[in-house]
Amino acid sequence: MTDMPSPAPSSSAAAGTEAQAPRRAARPASPSRRILAHTRLETRALLTNGEQLMVAIALPAMVLIGLRLLPVGRLEGIAPVDTAVAATLATALVSTSFTSQAIQTGFDRRNGVLRWVATTPLGRDGYLAGKVLATLLVHVVQVGLLGALGLALGWRPSLLGVLAAVPVWALGTLAFGSLGLLLAGRLRTEAVLAVSNLTFVLFVAVGGIAFPAATYPRFWRGLVDLLPSGALGELLRACLAHGPFSLGSAVVLLTWAVLGTLAVMRWFRWTDS
Repeated sequence: MTDMPSPAPSSSAAAGTEAQAPRRAARPASPSRRILAHTRLETRALLTNGEQLMVAIALPAMVLIGLRLLPVGRLEGIAPVDTAVAATLATALVSTSFTSQAIQTGFDRRNGVLRWVATTPLGRDGYLAGKVLATLLVHVVQVGLLGALGLALGWRPSLLGVLAAVPVWALGTLAFGSLGLLLAGRLRTEAVLAVSNLTFVLFVAVGGIAFPAATYPRFWRGLVDLLPSGALGELLRACLAHGPFSLGSAVVLLTWAVLGTLAVMRWFRWTDS
């Protein structure tokens, strides 16, 4: 006995099915997917731009080689390559979290991207979340490449020191990232470009990154100890170069991170007007 054929779907049911398909296709992506898509876009923008690559990779690599070869920025009893790697990674963090983000966000603001983002499903929170995640991904690339160069030059870190550097790195990213966004959200784009680059050079050269605070004259040392760059440099030297740990530096970096985040929440402007 053969089975009876199934009845064909009615035209109204078929029409209902066809009507449902476009509605399902038009449903917006989940917040997490939107943020991840924006993260990929921001990461490509940071890693495919020649100027960004020079600031993120080439310049820190030159700092590493220079501090390794020249008798500067060293601590007594510590291998020169150790202090050089710590200073280099601090330079890389500031270059991406502060300088690159300030410049890129400043241009996005001038070109109306920030105003447009506020009207999309991504929203302002998703835009900022994507930027933070993209910055962290670029940091992973920086640490991998610069760490490999350091290993080739003789750097031999301890596992405990590397693990201790992770929260320091996260706190430094928050502190300098908030400062970069604050610049981008308050100044005109041309001023952001000039101020962020000049401040980056000052942070590295005389702000406690390339040279430990102990090597500065007493009157300047007190100021450097209060800068986020000085605190970051001291903490990374403690983690990666077996330098002395300073609880005060941790407090200073945490304070800059908290105050910077609050300042961005209060004063960041999404448009030029």
